[in-house]
Amino acid sequence: MRKATGWIMAVLVVGMAACARHDRQPAEYDQVTGRASARHNTASYAYAKAGAPMQVPGLYEEQASELNAEEYGRFEENPFLRPTDAPLSTFSIDVDRASYSNVRRFLNAGKRPPRQAVRIEEMVNYFTYEYPDATDAPFSITTELAQCPWNPQNKLMLVGLQGRRMNVADLPPNNLVFLLDTSGSMMSPDKLPLVQSGLRLLVEQMRKQDRVAIVAYAGSAGLVLPSTSGTDKATIIAAIDQLQAGGSTAGAEGIVLAYDIAKENFLRNGNNRVILATDGDFNVGVTSDGELEDLITDKRKDGIYLTVLGFGTGNVKDSKMELLADKGNGNYAYIDTLAEARKTLVQEMGATLFTIAKDVKIQVEFNPAHVGAYRLIGYENRIMGAQDFNDDKKDAGELGAGHSVTALYEIVPPGAAIPGASVDPLKYQSATVNGGSELATVKLRYKNPDSETSQLLTRTIGDTAGAMSGNLRLAAAVAELGMLLRNSEHKGNATYDEVITLGSAQPELVELATKAKGLS
Repeated sequence: MRKATGWIMAVLVVGMAACARHDRQPAEYDQVTGRASARHNTASYAYAKAGAPMQVPGLYEEQASELNAEEYGRFEENPFLRPTDAPLSTFSIDVDRASYSNVRRFLNAGKRPPRQAVRIEEMVNYFTYEYPDATDAPFSITTELAQCPWNPQNKLMLVGLQGRRMNVADLPPNNLVFLLDTSGSMMSPDKLPLVQSGLRLLVEQMRKQDRVAIVAYAGSAGLVLPSTSGTDKATIIAAIDQLQAGGSTAGAEGIVLAYDIAKENFLRNGNNRVILATDGDFNVGVTSDGELEDLITDKRKDGIYLTVLGFGTGNVKDSKMELLADKGNGNYAYIDTLAEARKTLVQEMGATLFTIAKDVKIQVEFNPAHVGAYRLIGYENRIMGAQDFNDDKKDAGELGAGHSVTALYEIVPPGAAIPGASVDPLKYQSATVNGGSELATVKLRYKNPDSETSQLLTRTIGDTAGAMSGNLRLAAAVAELGMLLRNSEHKGNATYDEVITLGSAQPELVELATKAKGLS
């Protein structure tokens, strides 16, 4: 009762604070209330049902008994940049896919998702692309250039990575610790019961060389199951089945215990990982993003990675879960259905659990002779300084076995108007270069999982645009859907009908675009 009362009061405080701030900064707080964190400015959304009509900035209202709050990291979309001003675009890869399944949850409920819940790179990376398999490196590199669908006068450039595909039987042994949130906020069917169903699917894939332990936390953390052989499936599943939700959320205490158990059973040549399943509601113990970031960053030094699985509706702390996975050298997925649990934990188990390359960074240098301006679509919270590319001390994203990563750039030709340009072209910078027909050079740095020294890969991209491949059609369709859902200032002539046409090979994408069109 105390937790429920505190929760309702917290939501009311968020709403009142949003109203007060709106008086001071009306343009700044459209749909969001800002509060600083170590990594993000976090947008807190309080609403009765996801996507309900906005009553006041930051507060959705239908029935007081249904009030709840979800939190999303606030970001501004990448602008167009001139290569004469900023020739290098540098960012960390992102293999998280949570945004797509979260957006799907909203649209299937007949609601538009909050703008800040739409992270385009995660939506694009949700899908499987037909990139060639890796040969002489942990991943292959694919590039492509074609006409931009939503701005036909511009070009669309794709950079795709494909992690080496591996059979489950060939994966290294697993030392897994399930860290399960069993607090009162996890009672609903789409939370703890779905966690249990998903983990049963994963346990069925365990081999004799794999080991699993279970830590649960609610009020205080405890060891539910010591590290157990993957062959003892009945014991593991019985431990999962006995879990019940109730109490407050001692998340930080659970994280410490889970890492301790993983370290005690560490496999030198194996995959050592904590799998955290939660709605992200940490309200007892270490709760600030800064403290959690420090805790997770310290623990990853032991070679133990973190996978975060988000569950539920109405209380999702998306920004916090993304932060934990990022700092834990892992990945973040949102599980909205049992089918999504099967996709993440069974069909893509290698990509979810086994890292083949770490600290993967991409840097693109654009040739001003062929590029008037460029814009990276998405990856806003993965942008790095140009100098960070060659700095092996800078943390970046991890790539799992079978993972694919896709990045898209919209390219404005020289002399054309630059959308949203607010700075005059520099007077003394020359666009005369010796790049010939090269549009851009793509460089990638990565480390092998057991190394702290990076390796460099380089590719060049010509200026000739071709017909769109199936890969680019799909990626463009998903990006266009994301821009429409965000009402992006860069959406150009984008339409839901074009999304449906471009994405016709993916029935679910067509279905979601049709639903979004109806809501618009």
